[in-house]
Amino acid sequence: MQRSGWVGIPLILLTLSCSRPGGPTEGGGTQGRLQGAVRVDGSSTVFPITEAVAEEFQMTEPQVRVTVGIAGTGGGFKRFGAGETDISDASRPIDPTEAELAAQNGIEFIELPVAFDGLSVLANPASDFVTSLTVAELKRIWEPESKVRRWSDVRPGWPSREIHFYGAGTDSGTFDYFTEAINGKAKAMRADYNASEDDNVLVQGIAGDRDALGFFGYAYYAENKDKLKLVAVDGGKGPVLPSPETIRDGTYQPLSRPVFIYVSVKAAARPEVQAFVRFYLTNAQTLVAEVGYVPLPDSIYELALKRFETRQTGSVFANKGAQVGVTLESLLKSEQ
Repeated sequence: MQRSGWVGIPLILLTLSCSRPGGPTEGGGTQGRLQGAVRVDGSSTVFPITEAVAEEFQMTEPQVRVTVGIAGTGGGFKRFGAGETDISDASRPIDPTEAELAAQNGIEFIELPVAFDGLSVLANPASDFVTSLTVAELKRIWEPESKVRRWSDVRPGWPSREIHFYGAGTDSGTFDYFTEAINGKAKAMRADYNASEDDNVLVQGIAGDRDALGFFGYAYYAENKDKLKLVAVDGGKGPVLPSPETIRDGTYQPLSRPVFIYVSVKAAARPEVQAFVRFYLTNAQTLVAEVGYVPLPDSIYELALKRFETRQTGSVFANKGAQVGVTLESLLKSEQ
């Protein structure tokens, strides 16, 4: 993706303020005096954000090599828990099995929210009859053992043509989030779909298939608007399209979510990793928006930075993130 641009309903109730904390050269610290490497892997959804941060960071610290992979959230946590990476990109909170793997290998971690994303439902522009889908229709389409094969199975009057399904692979946090939000259970999904952890592959598939229907992060749609058709989702209050505004104000439900980075405490002892994480949180407001995601408010980045500086370990979001009325700010403040 070129730079141009859990079921977390209660976390989106916060009204965001989007003033930026500073330009993309803040937080670099030593200005070119660091050496070493920072290893990042994980979510393809978070990848564009981390890649943008890495590019800007390396302008100020050219002797630090930052590598960013896209193994998917689950694949990234496997590597992170084995001590193979310093930072894990994640489009959902770490789950208990992944946290246990990290603990078994002596990996303590710091959980940091970095942006909001609106998981988007996409069709090919040739499907002019598909303008919106209800959550109930999405469930009938994507649930295990679904009987939906043709557009006419979704709504009478739609064409009697086969639907070709595209979506995130099983190692993706997007897969876990979508299945929990739509089907009511993480990883519960029909098996007959074209799966990939690489959202660019899904973009290409949907763009080249007139009967495609799929889902992935909003930023990949924003980068490919001329090739894709956004489908509004009706969560019970009428159809709503994802946009920075509807993701920010909480009206796009139930597919809005926070995304994260997880930092190894051991890795955070290295100056180059410290500098990179500080740069990430200081410049996220600008760079998150640049790649098509929704920035968090300044107060959340400040709390996240404090969480990092004090080495506050563990996952507050996995344990409390689904409580009704809980906000990102209240979750972070609860552990100060």
